[in-house]
Amino acid sequence: MPRLSTIPLSEYAERRLPVILAGLESTTHSPYLAGLRLRILPDLGHLPVGLITTGMIQDAVYAWIADGCGRSTVKSTLAMLHRILRQAVADGLIANEPARVTGWQHELRQAEDELLEPRSLALRDWDALTELADSLVDCSSNHYRGWGDVVVHSACTATRIGEVSGVRVEDIDTEQWILTCRHQTTPAPGGLVDKAPKGGHTRHIPIIEPLRPQILRRLHATRGDPGARLYTGPRGGRITTAVLRDATHWDEVVHTLGHTHLRRHDLRHTGLTWMADAGVFPHILQEIAGHRDFSTTVRYLHPDLRTIAEAGETLTRHLVEQLRRTGRIPRRW
Repeated sequence: MPRLSTIPLSEYAERRLPVILAGLESTTHSPYLAGLRLRILPDLGHLPVGLITTGMIQDAVYAWIADGCGRSTVKSTLAMLHRILRQAVADGLIANEPARVTGWQHELRQAEDELLEPRSLALRDWDALTELADSLVDCSSNHYRGWGDVVVHSACTATRIGEVSGVRVEDIDTEQWILTCRHQTTPAPGGLVDKAPKGGHTRHIPIIEPLRPQILRRLHATRGDPGARLYTGPRGGRITTAVLRDATHWDEVVHTLGHTHLRRHDLRHTGLTWMADAGVFPHILQEIAGHRDFSTTVRYLHPDLRTIAEAGETLTRHLVEQLRRTGRIPRRW
């Protein structure tokens, strides 16, 4: 067995799974194992058991909530995680189980309230996005343009900040204008690491025309190195949501612009909402977003009053066309 302090959570859970599940009712196995496979291992599995902290668990929980996981899903996933960590204490891998995450229920309620109206999470239009990007650049040290580029890229591709940081030159296809999302930057013990994107699946995302000049400019700056990152900090470092927040004085800027509750993750919500409003087919939207559960994608499809009115007009035209084909003219409506 590897040194106890270095064994990854994924390897430990696999080796000790029968003991971890011992005493658990068989009816509970399915949601617990789903939490392990779909959330715990993708987000925490690469970390050494002995170095997992309460803060890391908290970040993972908030990411699950942001991805649309409900109360029972988060609760069963956390229960499975704590069973694993309690067994790690019993096996001598760690002296104490990390403190239980608190406050996630409040975060969940807020997320659920917001997701009832997805457009409350999104910037209203392109002008609002570019105004935000420019303002963040203006408030950053040395007015570094890269911060604004990250914001615009995230919103236009509906990707997370960590996934923007993970983009390499080789991930950009300028013939078909397709982005292949295959990496994300994430915090880990000792610094930042790159791993597969959320859910572990590579996905393909269209690069819309307004984003292309920025992409070409960033590609030119890499001097053709296929492995070079498209987006970095001013000193070439990797970017996280916390780095972006601190470097641009995010909270102050969004408050000044009237986007009081706008979070970095809401750039992703912006992109998905825009695509839904543009009529992107739901199954395509799910693929672009990388959602495991289609019910998460559906939340972006709630029509607003304008689209409801347009639906009525569409039905009216359809009925009139039916009557005209049969030679009948409606006398009244």
